[in-house]
Amino acid sequence: MRPSLLDPLFVPVTSLDGVGPKVATLIEKVVPADLTAREARAGDLLFTLPSSIIDRRNRPGIALSAEGAIVTLDVRVDRHQPPPRGNRSVPYRVFVHDDTGEMALTFFHANATWLERSLPVGEHVVVSGRMEWFNGRPSMVHPDHIAFADKAEGLPLVEPVYPLTAGLHAKVLRRAIGQALARLPALPEWQDAELMRRQTFPGFADALRRIHNPADPIDVSPEAAAWRRLAYDEILAGQVSLALVRANVHKHVGRRLQGDGARIEALRAALPYRLTASQEQALTEIDVDMAKPDRMLRLLQGDVGSGKTVVALLAMARAVEAGGQAALMAPTEILARQHFSTIAPLAEKAGLAVAVLTGREKGRERAGILEGLENGSIDIVIGTHALFQETVRFRDLAFAVVDEQHRFGVHQRLAITAKGEAPDMLVMTATPIPRTLVLTAFGDMDVSRLTEKPAGRQPIRTVTLPFERYDELVGRISDALAEGQKIYWICPLVEDSDEVELTSVEERHAALRQEFGSRVGLVHGRMNGRDKDEAMRAFKQGETRVLVATTVVEVGVDVPDATIIVIEHAERFGLAQLHQLRGRVGRGSKASTCVLLYKPPLGETATARLSVLRETEDGFRIAEEDLKLRGEGELLGTRQSGTPGFQIARLEFHADLLEIARSDARLLLTRDPALESERGEAIRVLLYLFGRDEAVRLLRAG
Repeated sequence: MRPSLLDPLFVPVTSLDGVGPKVATLIEKVVPADLTAREARAGDLLFTLPSSIIDRRNRPGIALSAEGAIVTLDVRVDRHQPPPRGNRSVPYRVFVHDDTGEMALTFFHANATWLERSLPVGEHVVVSGRMEWFNGRPSMVHPDHIAFADKAEGLPLVEPVYPLTAGLHAKVLRRAIGQALARLPALPEWQDAELMRRQTFPGFADALRRIHNPADPIDVSPEAAAWRRLAYDEILAGQVSLALVRANVHKHVGRRLQGDGARIEALRAALPYRLTASQEQALTEIDVDMAKPDRMLRLLQGDVGSGKTVVALLAMARAVEAGGQAALMAPTEILARQHFSTIAPLAEKAGLAVAVLTGREKGRERAGILEGLENGSIDIVIGTHALFQETVRFRDLAFAVVDEQHRFGVHQRLAITAKGEAPDMLVMTATPIPRTLVLTAFGDMDVSRLTEKPAGRQPIRTVTLPFERYDELVGRISDALAEGQKIYWICPLVEDSDEVELTSVEERHAALRQEFGSRVGLVHGRMNGRDKDEAMRAFKQGETRVLVATTVVEVGVDVPDATIIVIEHAERFGLAQLHQLRGRVGRGSKASTCVLLYKPPLGETATARLSVLRETEDGFRIAEEDLKLRGEGELLGTRQSGTPGFQIARLEFHADLLEIARSDARLLLTRDPALESERGEAIRVLLYLFGRDEAVRLLRAG
């Protein structure tokens, strides 16, 4: 059960004053990303931290206030100048003065009664806002704060700025956060006293109060003691969770998976190429793990096109040689079927029976697959979430592969392994991950890396092109089609949107069909499975030569003779996603091109992002640059729900804390595996507070 002292933080935000259902919906858009899958709670507001501050400590006087500066002024009210009756286009002005000069406080569509009450003539008031100068005359339009001088102590001189969404006012969010802070109970200290002293950490509640009510801009800096304290709490919660998952995995005794090597040799003989050195190294590491009586849990990390699928197939074949079955789980039907089309011809030559199981298989076909898995006549099954279903039973699942691990949560990883008796597990990701993120997101696994691409692959030429040159691009596409090339054209939206001015995939498909006729195909996530398969088949076989698509083709889709990819509105995509999309070309022996089509002007971050893509194809360098540009939150995470992770512990500032937390978590669980000591009980509070529900479930399960 959740500790009762946390109950005040687990009430819905609608229980706070001034937060009704409409405001609660808006708040759910700004609380940390991985909390929005459920109703927002009061405690979630505690971790909705400021993105910047407004410093109102500058008190220069009216005449000495710079254009555009945020200032706080002590003034005397002289007179009111309402607009002419019935003329709403003229602002309401209140003239004030101090020892240095006079200025106007300007209000549009003002409530005269409120202004007369807030700014009585002759009254001494304090106002704060942005100073503007027009024709040598100072003005402050809609001051952010107005207070009588004798009641101005509560005016926030260093004001936190929170992420907002349309319709959510800053004052409403700040008031709600203040109420959440007031509900914060006295919590037991889960941090080690020596660490607190060495790192100069404040207490948990004090850290939150400093950040939400800063007295100095340094209080909201990620490098300040208060932020570092919360960052360490978040990292520690993640590392304890991962350690508990690892302990749960390894408490189930595995078995040795070794065979005679015949099917491995048959597969190697069927490959049209030699494995790279890093593929061979990864296979050696996997083979060593599989030969041990302990259960394997290993991450295979490889850049786009580095050959992870072949490594997984050889590992699955070893499990089959040892008398077991293997399963490969992919996040999308397109990717599952792509894996099947790659694996099936090779497996057939090695005498391996392979099937594909997704939500599409129905009736007799599905019944036959289920029967084959249960009686053992199917050696390897490739599927989607359909493999989780209760009706799917294996004779002996000995080896499980999870592709694109970051699309699945820990509980899903556990669900597939529950289909067998402690099967070995290999998880794969094509998203290159900096070392700090490997330690964070995959701390419960051993790691193998594929750092090379198969021989014969040529570099991909990457160019940026503004939309003004669209007609020129279409002309180049026409020339490429005349040469027999295949082209991907990626769009960010499926349909036109009133909210975003972007060309949808359907609109672009229609426009390109006018240019190139029936040679243009279409695929997106809202199409049914058979239509998607048909679109991909037609593109692979050359019946269509241009495939207009959304990011549904981001991972796993393999058309070796596709040589050009156009990514429309490239500035709207993340760096890792752009790299994944670019990896759809350059998979054969022909030179390939990636065109990043953008709409100017570009912001600073978008410019840097596209520049990195032009400069390098090294996915690991790109991942490091991505980490610098936007932090780790959207790349991979440690949250056990499988959604984006760190909201507080930005690793460009807190990588040192990660190493400390890993050591602390290991030591803690070695001494107190059930977390039953006084500090262990406090750690349980920490896990609940930071939403590590999977870890708490594992503790309860013993």
